[in-house]
Amino acid sequence: MKTLVSILKSLSPTKVIDATIDFSKYVALDLSVTNKELVQNKPATAADFEIFITNYLRKNNAEIAYGGYIEGRNLYQRSTIFKNDGNPERNIHIGLDLWGKVGTEILAPLDGKVHSFKDNLGLGDYGPTIILEHEIENEKFYTLYGHLSLESIENITVGTVFKKGESFATFGDSTINGDYAPHLHFQIINNIEDNYGDYPGVCNINDLNFYIENCPDPNLLLKIT
Repeated sequence: MKTLVSILKSLSPTKVIDATIDFSKYVALDLSVTNKELVQNKPATAADFEIFITNYLRKNNAEIAYGGYIEGRNLYQRSTIFKNDGNPERNIHIGLDLWGKVGTEILAPLDGKVHSFKDNLGLGDYGPTIILEHEIENEKFYTLYGHLSLESIENITVGTVFKKGESFATFGDSTINGDYAPHLHFQIINNIEDNYGDYPGVCNINDLNFYIENCPDPNLLLKIT
């Protein structure tokens, strides 16, 4: 039996946002603790961070900034949801972020059906979230879409089928997406266990090996570079 990683590698490149935006208009973005420009600018609010992203895109003549898989970040220090008593702070991002404009269309990267959805309220959380279920070569797995618009989950039902390339959601704004600049958190999940409409997108160093195994790099599927 093929592993999920080998299946993802074997698939043709696909898109998870607006198909009219060519990959040549994507630029890699480092939001890690080693990004000196980010440290220097110190964006403290969603509005500050949106300005930072907008300027970065303009400087690079790009429409989408992407990155963040297995990236250690300071972004989460403002929220208590990443701090658990007795455990290291969760600060390692385990999905792929795609930063752009509010309302950017999100596409099903593969045929799939709605597994679950939920509005994960709270500072630093996902806000509106959809999880799709997929099956390829008898391997079942899931994709998570976080920081959506509220409209994305208003008329959706569990079991609804979306074909590859079909638009099913949009980027939300900071008032409903957990107080972030507009973006999509895209994550692949092998075993979702009993999670429903939610799954950790940030982990601590002690759990990193587990999440690397259970949540492979989304770029194995998208193949942006």
